[in-house]
Amino acid sequence: MDEKILNVPDMTCGHCKASIEGALGKLSGVQCEVKLEAKEVKVRFDPAATPLTSIVDAIEGQGFTVAGG
Repeated sequence: MDEKILNVPDMTCGHCKASIEGALGKLSGVQCEVKLEAKEVKVRFDPAATPLTSIVDAIEGQGFTVAGG
């Protein structure tokens, strides 16, 4: 499993957190921890099942920007 911390600067509320958790929960082999106050999403993932680009796409697909991902 790989681990990466993604910065999501426009994440501001509980709905944002739930939206990201829901989107990442649908991806194979992905576990996440959303830290709203830090504006970070810590992901653990199997790159053979789901590459990092797919994780970033899922977050951005919810209307958020991933900085430095």
